[in-house]
Amino acid sequence: MTPAIFGIGGPNLTEDERAFFAEADPVGYILFARNCETRAQLRALTDDLRAIHGREKLFIGIDQEGGRVARMKPPEWSAFPPGAVFDRLYRIAPASAIEAARINAHALALELAEVGITVDFHPPLDLPQPGAHDVIGDRALGHEPMQVAALGRAILDGFAKAGVLGCIKHMPGHGRSVVDTHKEMPAVTASDEELAHDLAPFIRLNRAALGMTGHLLFTAWDAERPSTLSPVIIEQIIRGRIGFDGLLLTDDIDMEALNGTIPERAEQAIAAGCDVVLNCWARMEDMIGIAERCGAMGAPGLARLERALAAMGEAPESFDHRELIAKRDALLALAGEAA
Repeated sequence: MTPAIFGIGGPNLTEDERAFFAEADPVGYILFARNCETRAQLRALTDDLRAIHGREKLFIGIDQEGGRVARMKPPEWSAFPPGAVFDRLYRIAPASAIEAARINAHALALELAEVGITVDFHPPLDLPQPGAHDVIGDRALGHEPMQVAALGRAILDGFAKAGVLGCIKHMPGHGRSVVDTHKEMPAVTASDEELAHDLAPFIRLNRAALGMTGHLLFTAWDAERPSTLSPVIIEQIIRGRIGFDGLLLTDDIDMEALNGTIPERAEQAIAAGCDVVLNCWARMEDMIGIAERCGAMGAPGLARLERALAAMGEAPESFDHRELIAKRDALLALAGEAA
């Protein structure tokens, strides 16, 4: 099995993609708006992917957070609110905010499960700091570790009710980035003591089955390599101080924060201790290069993948979420919020 999650070029598989995926046997796939046209089309695509591998439980992921991060869009699918909505409700009614986040995640996951998606790369547990770039912005669940962990746990629990696996991100924390990692490498110069604040929500949710790195350079820990490519940060901080032993994915390996060819970056990430490389853009040359350079997934990664797949649960028989949406909206109205 290739330790990679690959993108797909369009709404249907090409013959080249079908042949390559069958041979490379990647860990799974990530979907974008280019792959999501209608419910029937998207379900056919995910069924096609399962048929290639001959297994019902397949890692098929998407970034469907709500707000500006949503690949499945109206009018075909529902619009869901960003994390900031639950942050504001938490400040006046913490228990209601936790319940609203859980219900919202359950409703969102029902839409994913209906079309055969098994993983949502959500929630972010990043704690934004003053002056940070808005790449996190209103995606954040708050600024206090206990609040963010509580809302993050509620989201994971809501997903689980629909058989969808959530993913905590971006370890060891993206809240201090002053630039967008899609475009350039942020250098975080905070001290080890200051960074302990950023680790706190991840520590509280360190038993999650799935997590993602961020492409940030933390000078207090490794002045030369960003988290995704740093054995020091992965082993001592993510696996060590955070205590995370779930399946560890890279953020998109194509981001301009990283240097070198895509296959070179992938090889370095696996060597540093990441279990799986996330490669989003469906460029065949890059995917072939990743498969060649990274080789077969090792035993520790396979064991973590098996645990993650087991944590998915089963998709429900009904995908009707109207009652859930009504309950969520009633809770959000307590703070004058609208979904």
